[in-house]
Amino acid sequence: MTQTATTTLTATDPSTGAVIREVPAASAAQVDQTLTAAETAFRSWRRTGFSERADLLRGVAAELRRRSDDFAMLMTEEMGKPIGEARGEVEKAAWAAEHYAQFGAEYLRTDHIDSDATRSYVQYLPLGPVLGILPWNAPFWLAFRFCAPALMAGNTAVLKPDPHVPGCGLAIAEAFAAAGAPEGVFQTLLAATPDVEGVIRDPRIRAVSFTGSDRAGAAVAAVAASEIKPAVLELGGSDPSIVLADADLTAAADVIVLSRIINAGQSCIAAKRIIVERTVYDEFVGLLRERFAALTVGDPRDESVKVGPIARADLRDNLHRQVTETVEAGAECLLGGQLPDGPGFFYPVTLLTGVTPGMTACAEETFGPVAAVLAVDDLEEALAVANDTPYGLAASVWTTAERGEALARELETGQVAVNGIVKTDPRLPSGGVKRSGYGRELGPHGIHEFVNAQQVWVGPKRD
Repeated sequence: MTQTATTTLTATDPSTGAVIREVPAASAAQVDQTLTAAETAFRSWRRTGFSERADLLRGVAAELRRRSDDFAMLMTEEMGKPIGEARGEVEKAAWAAEHYAQFGAEYLRTDHIDSDATRSYVQYLPLGPVLGILPWNAPFWLAFRFCAPALMAGNTAVLKPDPHVPGCGLAIAEAFAAAGAPEGVFQTLLAATPDVEGVIRDPRIRAVSFTGSDRAGAAVAAVAASEIKPAVLELGGSDPSIVLADADLTAAADVIVLSRIINAGQSCIAAKRIIVERTVYDEFVGLLRERFAALTVGDPRDESVKVGPIARADLRDNLHRQVTETVEAGAECLLGGQLPDGPGFFYPVTLLTGVTPGMTACAEETFGPVAAVLAVDDLEEALAVANDTPYGLAASVWTTAERGEALARELETGQVAVNGIVKTDPRLPSGGVKRSGYGRELGPHGIHEFVNAQQVWVGPKRD
């Protein structure tokens, strides 16, 4: 493992551009110590009962709620999430911990299967230390989406947070320590990006959970596969929202606007391509414009602000490039689209209409408060446009419930919401197809990703 001793992880307040935190990256010795502790803890943690594991998760959930304001402000400072949303994220992380505390044993109950044995069954055993490599956009929620099922299954967890949110990563480790987690069961590893490959390859790590871009996910997957280690990948998305003529247009506009601007649009499962049947296109664009125009972009510490800054300057520059190229290709910009003056990495809520397939806003994932609206003649064209993407994370459909359920079978996505918002929920599996990744997180499916489904055959053989 090659690592430069002077590597520093830097957190910048995106509302001002000022550096607010600098933390040394883990040294080679610290990486080794972390992995040794995870492996050592696994030997005892794997033998604990579900009730003991559940007690820890409930204790961590209580600690999250106790310090909710502190943890929320960390997100607001390090990646610009509006403070109200940030509190909601802490609450959702606590919910994930409590959900697996309550249902983990049921999800992993032994399956008894008839065979020629006197008794045969499949039992679900932990694998070992699991590495979670996570992004900056939902640092608490994504951490618990990864660690709650892993820990409840009897694995130990090593969290490698994005280098731009080191304070959030350290705070999660503090919550586990305050809840009385045994040493090594959960750890935050502030590894520098060049060192991550070595951590994945280390034999003490048995599996990998990655959330991030498809480019980085491909690199992680290649390394994990070369070591024959299981991996779950939750990658990017260019999620379609299909609005048909028989939809409740007001309800659709309300939800699609909310989906597009949560976390300033910096979400993999946000509505990104809004595909509208032509007979209601003008009416629906008017509803969107009215709602987008009413949104306030500003200081994420202000309780009234719904749209905060983009997390980094380079991300904002790339978003503006996507908007500019789309307009240059013939789209119309009804709102926003201009880089604002002043400090911070703010970007206006932007509404692009007359967008067609192949334009940049359709061909690439847009990570920001930018909505691209496309017109289609009918259901068949809507489906073709929706599936015309290398991504396949999620989709929403606005029509009658019966029609929407039938349409879901034709959409090449891992998740479909009919007349509702696309969201992640601890009770339901989440994940994608195509370049949006593989494997599932959350629900009963998520906890089964990092277990050994061990078949046991007990004789004597039956006739």
